[in-house]
Amino acid sequence: MNYQNPIYTEKTECQDCYKCLRNCPVKAIKVEGGAATVIPELCILCGHCVEVCPNNAKRVRDDLASARQLLQLRPQVYVSLAPSFISEFDNVRPDQLIAALRKLGFAGVSETALGAQEVSAAVAATLQTNPSAVLLSTACPTVVAYLQKHRHAEAQWMTPLLSPLLAHCRILRATFGQQIGVIFVGPCISKKTEADTHPDLLDVALTFQDLRRWLEIDKIDPATLLPTADDVFVPHRAGEGAWYPVDGGMIAGIRANCAVNDCSMMSFSGIPAIQKAIEGLADLPPGEGVFLELLACEGGCVNGPKTQCRGRTAAKRSRILRFRPEAQPALIKVPIHADYQAMEIPVQKHSESQVREALRTVGKFSSDDELNCGGCGYDSCLQFGQALLSGKAERTMCVTYMRKLAQKKANALIAKMPSAVVIVSDTLKVLECNAAFAQLFGKDRCKPADEAIRELEGVPLANVLPFSNLFNSVLRSGEDMLDRDIRHTQTILHVSIFTIEKHSIVGGIIQDITRPSVQKGQVIRKAQEVIQKNLTTVQKIAYLLGENAAESEITLNQIIDSFSPPEPQDLETKSDDWRKLYRR
Repeated sequence: MNYQNPIYTEKTECQDCYKCLRNCPVKAIKVEGGAATVIPELCILCGHCVEVCPNNAKRVRDDLASARQLLQLRPQVYVSLAPSFISEFDNVRPDQLIAALRKLGFAGVSETALGAQEVSAAVAATLQTNPSAVLLSTACPTVVAYLQKHRHAEAQWMTPLLSPLLAHCRILRATFGQQIGVIFVGPCISKKTEADTHPDLLDVALTFQDLRRWLEIDKIDPATLLPTADDVFVPHRAGEGAWYPVDGGMIAGIRANCAVNDCSMMSFSGIPAIQKAIEGLADLPPGEGVFLELLACEGGCVNGPKTQCRGRTAAKRSRILRFRPEAQPALIKVPIHADYQAMEIPVQKHSESQVREALRTVGKFSSDDELNCGGCGYDSCLQFGQALLSGKAERTMCVTYMRKLAQKKANALIAKMPSAVVIVSDTLKVLECNAAFAQLFGKDRCKPADEAIRELEGVPLANVLPFSNLFNSVLRSGEDMLDRDIRHTQTILHVSIFTIEKHSIVGGIIQDITRPSVQKGQVIRKAQEVIQKNLTTVQKIAYLLGENAAESEITLNQIIDSFSPPEPQDLETKSDDWRKLYRR
């Protein structure tokens, strides 16, 4: 079994968009070297980062090879099939899907919903014996991870029961033997962690996408199969446990086992909704019990991260609620008690002064500089500062910091360039220029450089430059570069005009080539051009001479062959040829 985190990053595909960080409800992402990687200790495996990644850099561990190997290693392997298969394979009958799975080599297919029924019965019994208890469901492993890792105060109220999947694994092993293999197939990524942490119960967890890929590899189309009488769920069909994939389905199953007060039972789906729902539970009046059914995916497991379509919730819900046998099957009693503890994850505490100092490194010196734009993936600049100190973030993640840094670099480069530089807008007004430009074309050359530059900003280029028409030409045409030598007063100027934003912003570099230092550079450049042209000519001559010599050699060899006397063996060969021709 591969014990790496079920979600990982393909670093070569990560493109610095921070979309995964923005969408992660617990900020379990670390950005290092420009790549956003998952922090396993904080990750709850909700799958949002996988879903939103535009470059497919966030990936789910592939356990298909382990599943195929298990079929070779165990005499019998059974499938625990998630109840959401009804909405996932809506064009395939249950018996056809069972037939397809058995064709892959499985001994049988069973509904995970059987384990859900055990969990419902256990919760119902707890509510009857202790109606004033505050209980949070543990059917969803993502919710369990969220409570254990990030909500320690509320973790105390988790129901001490195995998940429906692990309960079902116990049922299968109690029914068919401990030596069997069990593979889960469903829409969930976090079930892979249950396989990692409970290898005695669950061997491998596959997603619906994995199953589709497996069927495609083996060229099996369930919709075309003709099922037999053996293609049925084992040991029997499930009952109300089949409702678990939709929000409220667990509560409906509990009601089927006992009469409970509806006011004390509530259902919430989606991590944001759960975050708000569990706030203030400690403030409930004494003796006021409540049971919260919590599912990490909005709408329930029918919208799990590895479903074919995350949507159409009403249609999926309708299919799930209609799929249920009329007769209530008997429960298979197995022990499903579990002990959940809050996970103590070391969290670095940073003082406000430390955070402020970290923010100063990205140019945020006061609260007025804190835009809280969310471009870095964090909801506020203060959170970003905390992440910087914790080593989870990099300064380059701040959009405003990078923009200002780029501007400073560009300004410094333009200011230090000995050539005159000017940038103009689509209306041919000066947006920016350097001291060399102001010195060359400004009205008052005795003014300080900063003042002269400020006076030129916003001025029409035609007012200061006699050849502004060249800039207008590049602006209209959108060409990349225009190079000209122009006589201006007592000097000759080399003008390079280039496009910065097509038809919107152009820049120009103007050089006085009559200056001695520039003349020297021009002479060197021209000399280098002549040398390069000479080398090219020599190479061409060498090529032509070589080609001509080769042709001459071939011609001379042909003449030599024509006038040379034949060798004795050649005469014998020619005589044999003449005799054969004569016989014909």
